[in-house]
This record gives sequence, structure tokens and C-alpha cells, in this order.
Amino acid sequence: MRTALIVLAAAPFALATLPAQAQRDNGDPVASAAIFNGNYSKAEEQLNARLRLDPNQPELLLNLAAVYAQTGRTAEARALYIQVLQQRDVEMDLTADRVANSHVIANKGLQYIRTLQLTSR
Repeated sequence: MRTALIVLAAAPFALATLPAQAQRDNGDPVASAAIFNGNYSKAEEQLNARLRLDPNQPELLLNLAAVYAQTGRTAEARALYIQVLQQRDVEMDLTADRVANSHVIANKGLQYIRTLQLTSR
């Protein structure tokens, strides 16, 4: 089962910072526009509000992890990526013609965080 349409937030971060791009009638429930525009505080606010309603949605967790990674909160990002890995692996659309599993995206996020930590030493 596919859970959301995902697009790349920024090319250099590949799968590590994916905002889910779900076009639904209720606007932008996964904060993809805010993430894409670099408005991380707005994205975080939107994602936390949605997570209060549905705390186990992988696209919300992955997007919030991406926000945390982009704002230097690697421990928080790592915890969310691990939370996704502890759930059932679900297929997610990256674009109209590309898919990836939630576990693949979470593992790429963890790799990105490790890279950030190594380069900051």
C-alpha cells in the first residue's frame, strides 16, 4: 500500500530530506511546501499538529525528521528515523514514476545524519 506522494526537498540531500507531497483537498497536510521553501519552523508546527492526530504516519515522521536534520537537531531526527524503522515498511511514491519504501528513506536519513556528524568533527 502506498501512503503518500514524495518529492525531493533538495537534490544534495537525496532521500534523506524528503518532504511528502500529498495533494489532498485539505491543503498541505504533510508540510511539503514549507519544507521545500525552507520554512522549517512552519513545517515543524504543521507536522506536529498532524502527528498529534495520527502519531504513526511515516510520511509525517519522515518529514519532521528531515526538518530536524536541516535545523541541526540530529538526535531528534535519528529518533524519528528509528521510529519509522520500527514500524511496518510501506511503499511510498517519490514522484509519479518512482517509489521507495519507508525503511529505505529512513535508512538514507540515518546515513545523512552520520555524514553530517563526521563532517562536523
